[in-house]
Order: sequence, then structure tokens, then C-alpha cells
Amino acid sequence: MKHYARLSGIVFGVLMLLLALAVTAETLLRKFFSVSLGGMDELGGYAMAVCAPLAFTVALIERAHIRINLFQVRMSPRAQALTNALSAVSLGMLSAYLFYFTWTTLLETRSYHSTAQTPWATPLVYPQSVWLAAMGVFAVAAIILGGQALRLALRADWAALNSHFGADTLTEELETELSDLAKREVKLS
Repeated sequence: MKHYARLSGIVFGVLMLLLALAVTAETLLRKFFSVSLGGMDELGGYAMAVCAPLAFTVALIERAHIRINLFQVRMSPRAQALTNALSAVSLGMLSAYLFYFTWTTLLETRSYHSTAQTPWATPLVYPQSVWLAAMGVFAVAAIILGGQALRLALRADWAALNSHFGADTLTEELETELSDLAKREVKLS
């Protein structure tokens, strides 16, 4: 799964870099030559629609999403594991719904031959197909992880559930940050 997250992160980064370059070119062309490429807002919207599920995938796999575990840390290990399992399974279900929603939106767009209401008049089936693919990347990861969490819960393996799906402890977060700092210091030397 780490490779899956890495690939999603790379695609996300490349798309955002290309968007930044396009917006920079648009800005410079407007400033110095009074010429506009037009449609940068449209392109930005497509990029965000594709990049959001990719970012969700990275956050899910790397457990980088924000958690407010004020109450969970006071629970028993079993209760923590059950809330972690519920979280993973419900996120898997949400991702399946989002994929379904994206799929039905694409089918509707295709049946109506919808185009963007912009100067480019882009046939929406093309950007929505890429959006569907990105949502599929997220759904696959979330459903696999939700299934793993459910399997561990059915086995009553509370320690594994908390280890794989729980939030990092303060000590683990501190160790991660110190390790990252040490890596950055080595690169600067």
C-alpha cells in the first residue's frame, strides 16, 4: 500500500506542478503581452477534482489525516480498536458511494453530451473520466483497508487493529518528527 500511496502522491504533485506552471504562464502572458490563454479556472477545477481523491488516498494510507482523539485515548484498547474498525469500514463505504456518485455523474454527462459552460466548451466526459479514475484509486485503497480492519475486528485482534488503524501516540509522532528532522539535517550538511 505504501507504493500505492507514493504513486498517488507523485501523480498529485505532477498535476499541481503543471497547474502552477500553466497559471504562471497565464499570469505572465497577461502582464507582459496582454494575452490570455483563457480557461485557467476551468483547468484548475479539473485538477482539483482529480487531485482531491489522490490526496485522500495518500492521507488514508499514511494515516496522515487529522484525528481528534481526546475521547479515544481514554477508552479501553478494545473500544479503541472497535472505533478504529468502524472508522475504516465507514470510510470504505463512503469511498464506494463517492465512486458510485462519480460514475452516475459521468453516465449522465455522457447521455446528455454535456460541455463546460466556458470558452473552451470542453466535453465534460473527458475530465470526468479522469475524475472517476482518481476516485477509483481512493475507493480501492479505502475498501481494501476497510476490509482488513473488518477482518481484524472479526478475529478480535485489538492490538493489530490499534497498531494498523489507530492514531499515532504522542511518542510515535515525536519519533517520526525527530527522524524527519535528522534526515533534513543530513541533507543540509
